[in-house]
Amino acid sequence: MHELTVTRLIDAPPAKVWDIMVNRTDEWWCPVPWRAEMDFGSRRPGGMTLAKMFGPDGERNDHPGFILAWDEGRRFAMTDAIEGDLQPSGPFMLGIWEIAPEGSGTRYTARARHWTPEARAHHQEMGFAEGWGTCADQLKALCEAG
Repeated sequence: MHELTVTRLIDAPPAKVWDIMVNRTDEWWCPVPWRAEMDFGSRRPGGMTLAKMFGPDGERNDHPGFILAWDEGRRFAMTDAIEGDLQPSGPFMLGIWEIAPEGSGTRYTARARHWTPEARAHHQEMGFAEGWGTCADQLKALCEAG
């Protein structure tokens, strides 16, 4: 498997972490000073997503996706390999965001699975650990705030 992973232990109950993960996504989805507007659509397998990312210098990147799994309160998974009305797209990754109770808190894990070792290496070189790690830290801070 050609996977990259980021995980954090969050000092907050799973219900709170899930709520912030899926309802306040715009606040943690990409590293500041970038910002995101995330639309999960129907929040079910087969639903379409659209992540719009805006950079500090006017950059804009749109990332359409397809929901593969939506297990309420536990995980969601998306891919960029399908867009529109079941149209194939040049696949880059399959993303999985999940939580699980751990002690008095919640274990957050984000995974990026790639079709090839070259795609995994490219994602790593793009700054996966720093970018997804920063997002995980932003999520953790939101969840642990009063």
